[in-house]
Amino acid sequence: MKRILMIGTGGTIASEMTDSGLSPKLDTAQLLHYIPEVQKLCKVDCVQIMNLDSTNMTPNDWLTMVRCIRSHYDAYDGFVISHGTDTMAYTAAALSYLIQHSPKPIVLTGAQKPISSDVTDSKTNLSDAFTYACSPRASGVCIVFNGSVILGTRAKKVRTHSFSAFSSINFPELAVLQDGMVLQYIELPKSDEPKFYDRVHENIGLVKLIPGADAGMLDYAIARYDAVIVESFGVGGLPETSDSRFFSSIQRAKAMGKLIVMTTQVLSEGSDLNVYRVGHSLKSQGILEAFDMTTEAVFGKLAWILGCTRDPAEIQRLFYEPIAHDLLITGM
Repeated sequence: MKRILMIGTGGTIASEMTDSGLSPKLDTAQLLHYIPEVQKLCKVDCVQIMNLDSTNMTPNDWLTMVRCIRSHYDAYDGFVISHGTDTMAYTAAALSYLIQHSPKPIVLTGAQKPISSDVTDSKTNLSDAFTYACSPRASGVCIVFNGSVILGTRAKKVRTHSFSAFSSINFPELAVLQDGMVLQYIELPKSDEPKFYDRVHENIGLVKLIPGADAGMLDYAIARYDAVIVESFGVGGLPETSDSRFFSSIQRAKAMGKLIVMTTQVLSEGSDLNVYRVGHSLKSQGILEAFDMTTEAVFGKLAWILGCTRDPAEIQRLFYEPIAHDLLITGM
């Protein structure tokens, strides 16, 4: 019988109603009480490392999860992390970079309704997470939710209330679960040993363009952050204003040694700065392009990379190196 460590971090799944709304209250042992059938599947140990609404999750909390998994890695066959849905995709992406090539599954799950609710997705999601963590074909970081297994670098929350909260962006689902059975579509290659990282860089900003946006917001972000992700329109580009302020901002960022990553607000198919004039000239300005990566993956990857190095050439190399299938299309 496999040994699985359940790691509690909070979220809706563990929440109870208070005078000011839902708030995480239950620990992992209490959650496990609602799915006693799992004890027939595997031996489960529980640890509670935090109890947060995932809106309050920070990159330092990712490192707490990494330390927990690393310290228990040899003793268990897999890990199930109960987590809030709002930032679960960010955590899944970040853990994909901070724990690379894990031959053991690291499964994140949560719910849209608390586990104590009369109508809830909590019990099914949690049970499915343990089922997948026990699968001999499972490895690496993934999200199990509403019967779908989604690669950690490809997950995005796309619904705020429905049980089908997450989608896999620009990559197929790894597997599906139904009636306690796993149908595996894609099996990730397994290595002998995982590679753990223990540093992240938090000083990263995000600018989302809107029609008529003032370049001042980009200037502010460049002054404030070491790296700025720009979510542009369509396949990507910057507005060509009469005074060329957006392009001047990019040039200043380059002179200051700041890192700019261009991505798209569109969920599917990714960016391609070569298509239109508004994007083509950016390629010579030393910016990075996200292509088919999600914003969550871009943020997690930058946090990991800048925690490892500040050398521009090495940053570029690592950014364009595919990790956990985060990047399929590049212009490199």
